[in-house]
Amino acid sequence: MFKNKKIFILGMGKSGVSVAKLLAKDNHILITDIKCDDLEQVRELEDLGVNVIITKNQSEIFDNSYDYLVKNPGVRLDNSVVLKAEEYNIPVLTELEVAYRYLPEVKIVGITGSNGKTTTTTIIYEFLKTAGLPVHLAGNIGYPLCSQLDKIKKGDILVVEISSHQLVNLDKFKVDVAVLTNLYQVHLDFFGTFEKYKMNKLRIFNNQDEDSVAILNKGDKEVYELTKNLKAKKEYFSYKEDADICIDGENIVLNNEKVISLSDIRVKGVHNYENIMAAILAAKQFNVSNKVIKEVLNNFAGVEHRIEFVAKIKGREFYNDSKATNVDSTITALKSFNNDVILILGGLDRGHSFEPLLPYLKHVKHIVCYGETKMRIKDFADKNNIDVTVTDNLMEAVHVAYNISLEGDTILLSPACASWDQYKSFEDRGNEFKKIVGELS
Repeated sequence: MFKNKKIFILGMGKSGVSVAKLLAKDNHILITDIKCDDLEQVRELEDLGVNVIITKNQSEIFDNSYDYLVKNPGVRLDNSVVLKAEEYNIPVLTELEVAYRYLPEVKIVGITGSNGKTTTTTIIYEFLKTAGLPVHLAGNIGYPLCSQLDKIKKGDILVVEISSHQLVNLDKFKVDVAVLTNLYQVHLDFFGTFEKYKMNKLRIFNNQDEDSVAILNKGDKEVYELTKNLKAKKEYFSYKEDADICIDGENIVLNNEKVISLSDIRVKGVHNYENIMAAILAAKQFNVSNKVIKEVLNNFAGVEHRIEFVAKIKGREFYNDSKATNVDSTITALKSFNNDVILILGGLDRGHSFEPLLPYLKHVKHIVCYGETKMRIKDFADKNNIDVTVTDNLMEAVHVAYNISLEGDTILLSPACASWDQYKSFEDRGNEFKKIVGELS
């Protein structure tokens, strides 16, 4: 725990605000951001005794008098404040690490990976909750762990989605059951190289021992090679390889025992089956029955903003895949459709290539692009003889897509880019898409 410490919090996102509220009672807290439009939130923090400073010159108000720097996970490692903290030998933490130090004795299931984190996290949580176990959902899924502490009791289970950005500054944080879904070349703007990104993902296994469990994708070569030397007990899932849990014909089979038929699973697609198998392995660590697993999977319709069905308007189906913040996620979405697709792409320009999309565009008859990446997407489409329309924003993109669509088409928002050029989060982008579609109808 932290007491009588001077703490500098960099970033007023969900995690920054929640950690400020937690620490305000016993510590001297300064929180800062470049901008903040939520004056009510500022007043709430100030009423707790938090010093709130909105400025672009954050490094000028940071000095060596602070005991800790707590940074928003998205703050870059070369940020001037972070570099000054390192120069002053001031520990740099994230909200997740702070929250961990306030936890009673609990079991933690941590889930990370390039894609599938949120779906896998949600399914594990639903398995444990339906089984009647004392379980809490937290982390990158939208619920900062600091905000959940008052509900957590000794002996509870925490299911925590952990992003690559949250892994960077973990120190004492330990998960009892660690899940690594897959590894793709994403977030290279943050980490610089794929090798550094992969090594950072290994941090989820930090502090694990022989009594811990690592659940790994055997069908992913990068995952398999990277995790060979873990201390934890390894359990494997795979759609295409022989593993502890795998697909045997039309069933998911765990150690040669049928768990569930694929026909009894509401969501479809290889990516979903992989997420489900990882979730089953995690649930089995807590003796969840096959009956509970079947009950959950009979009803689970998917995660909001992840290939989410929105509406059918005059024979056109709209899908919200705003969580597709990288090319590999968009590829996963494109594999799910066999009819004509109008694809909406665009967002923050991280300099990544769109070329990997090419083999999966056979059903895409038109691309509508917007945002920072719009001209690079247009160049990609033109080079490959794909019809493309350039727009300025999501509202314009949706209207263009609708106007050029025909009955039977799918209009898919799967941007292959982060949202931060025009939105605070992929959730805001997805909600805006659903609002626009709702107004069309």
